[in-house]
Amino acid sequence: MPYAVILAVLAGFLGRYLPAAESGVATFDVRQFGAKGDGNTLDTEAVQKAIDACGQAGGGTVSLPAGTYLSKPLTLRSRTTLLLEAGATLKATDERADFQSERGRSFVPFIGGTDLEEITIAGRGVIDGSGPKWWVPAEAARQKTPGYTLPRPNLIVLTRVKGLVVRDVTLQNSPKFHLVPSECDDVLITNVTFLAPESAPNTDAIDPSLCRRVTITHCLIDVGDDNVAVKSGRHLEGRQFGCEDITVTDCTLKHGHGVSIGSETIGGVKNMVVRNCTFQDTDNGIRIKSDRQRGGTINGLLCENITMKDVRGAITITSYYPKIPATDAAQPITATTPRYENIVIRNLTATSSRAAGVIVGLPESHVQNVLLENVNITAEQTGLEIRNAKGVVFKHVKVTPKRGQAVITPDSEVEGLEPGN
Repeated sequence: MPYAVILAVLAGFLGRYLPAAESGVATFDVRQFGAKGDGNTLDTEAVQKAIDACGQAGGGTVSLPAGTYLSKPLTLRSRTTLLLEAGATLKATDERADFQSERGRSFVPFIGGTDLEEITIAGRGVIDGSGPKWWVPAEAARQKTPGYTLPRPNLIVLTRVKGLVVRDVTLQNSPKFHLVPSECDDVLITNVTFLAPESAPNTDAIDPSLCRRVTITHCLIDVGDDNVAVKSGRHLEGRQFGCEDITVTDCTLKHGHGVSIGSETIGGVKNMVVRNCTFQDTDNGIRIKSDRQRGGTINGLLCENITMKDVRGAITITSYYPKIPATDAAQPITATTPRYENIVIRNLTATSSRAAGVIVGLPESHVQNVLLENVNITAEQTGLEIRNAKGVVFKHVKVTPKRGQAVITPDSEVEGLEPGN
């Protein structure tokens, strides 16, 4: 084909499908690629074509106008903004075969992408994972084997993305985890609503895994498992810490399991901040969880200006997971021994329907350098247990349990305990 003809064909394609937005960025309307948005037609091919065209053009905005777009899994491209306009729902199918990997042993996410740059998911619309069909067998499996997670798809998994923004959208009803940035740098999650029933198993909202420079702000999170779970499951070459500089600020958490580090912490976590957040009816408040097989170094956790109401344990820092034994003997320190140090919890007010909480290290690896300042916890059951910890400092701390001792401190060094605690 002559070069002039190729240029003419390309120009016609661009003129039809890539109208320039006012900002000068190309816009790819999925309806122009054949999407119906009627909630019944399978729009996978049309939406993916729009995404691919955007990537091939060097970037732009893939626009989903109001409507319900039923789709199988989709793959994003670099420098793409996926824009769900008000009234738009991108809805996953719920057929197992649509999400099984080629080998059939695992599942692909509803929205995925690997080795990308400048990805944005935005707008006032909804991404819905059609989770109810998946939750029933998952809960049955969990009831049969406590702690078991039945394999099933996540809603969004983005791997090795440099520059990820998720803003203003609603992410709901994922079969399993909602948003998993993995090995990503420079992540902003702002003004996002995460929704799943309290009973929906393993429906974590945000699970940053091996990420650096992550900000989660002004989000409403109401799910059936971890509201935020920072994970560092392996060592990455060239990094001392797999996760660094994670900030959760000005968020409202309703139901779910609180803000967690772990349970996978082998790669280590450095410098996490939780600030100006409200917890209500969550299973936990602030939590670090790991064990001797999956542990690593957690260095630097700052939690301040926190309000908790009717949580089931305000502070849970434990080197045992899932269960803390009544007694334990020291074991040899290994590469996967949990090490927690330099933790500050300041300006926290909480009511707990169970215990005030725990700070429990290992006999061979004590939790070190913990400051509790201006902390007030009222618990319907027992107080705050501190075991295998040293360098714990209390400043203006009040723990009021319904029964038993306010602060229990076996095998620990605690400075600043006031009368009544």
